[in-house]
Amino acid sequence: MEPIKETLKRVVKAPAFAARYEALRKEVMESPGVQQFLEEHADGIDKEMVDRGLGKLYEYATASHACGKCTNLSSCINVLKGSEPKLVFSGGLIDLQYTKCPTKLLDEDSRAVSRMVDSMYMQKDVMEAKLQNIDMFYDDSRVAAVRAAKNFLNVFDETGKLPERGLYIYGKFGIGKSFILGALANELANRRIRTVAVYVPEFLRDMKQSIQDQTLNEKIEFVKNAKVLMLDDIGAESMSAWTRDEVLGTILQYRMAEKLPTFFTSNKNYSELEDHLTYTQKGEKEVLKAARIMERIRTVSSPVQLEGENRRNPDD
Repeated sequence: MEPIKETLKRVVKAPAFAARYEALRKEVMESPGVQQFLEEHADGIDKEMVDRGLGKLYEYATASHACGKCTNLSSCINVLKGSEPKLVFSGGLIDLQYTKCPTKLLDEDSRAVSRMVDSMYMQKDVMEAKLQNIDMFYDDSRVAAVRAAKNFLNVFDETGKLPERGLYIYGKFGIGKSFILGALANELANRRIRTVAVYVPEFLRDMKQSIQDQTLNEKIEFVKNAKVLMLDDIGAESMSAWTRDEVLGTILQYRMAEKLPTFFTSNKNYSELEDHLTYTQKGEKEVLKAARIMERIRTVSSPVQLEGENRRNPDD
């Protein structure tokens, strides 16, 4: 049997192999990036080093640079997906270093932004909302609400600090109150401000179950400590004395004391919400406790009325 070393020599010297090798070498040497690299290191690199490093040079020459040969991250043609090679010369060897490509960086940035918003029981389309997609020509109240949201963002942009007060956006069903909250949450995410958005009726229902699975305190702590908290559809829930005082009251008391901005949407104005909070499921009338909750809501938010037609159910 012929030794492997002799077999390799014979293969390398074969005319067909030699022709393919020269074609590959020519392709590599015609690469502008390779030419520039060899010029920059002309004093240290000789022909033998080039031949020895031809594999590295070939990978560089055929790779996608600045995502020029890739339509998206999943179709990346490079050996390391999402990374592009850079030629380096070290220790007498031609080698490659890899850096994240622009598409990979954008993908990571997008994922980082999405992690800035925590949604609890919120609708998916609401959490994908954008301020620029809000119909500003619909009515003046919509302009005022969006302007109030942008003013909140402007304060942060100018000072690096969040305002102490959020917004209490109230109005009829289906006119876009929640959509504005979702859009604002995404704007805050772009600024790396973590926001927790909560659909209040479902959240309060879940709190009773949380007593049994021993996650009550964990969930309350998570919500009350949010950098920015958004409570959607407050006043639509069936309120018990316990959820009002021990859950909602605890969260709002902490946020008022810590001066953390809180946003609300509701079908009720301040007075109507206070009346709603006054009566429990058992029919108990507790004016003082309702007033205490409303004091906290008024402290952490400013009212903004939104008008318009019901877009979810135009016939309503």
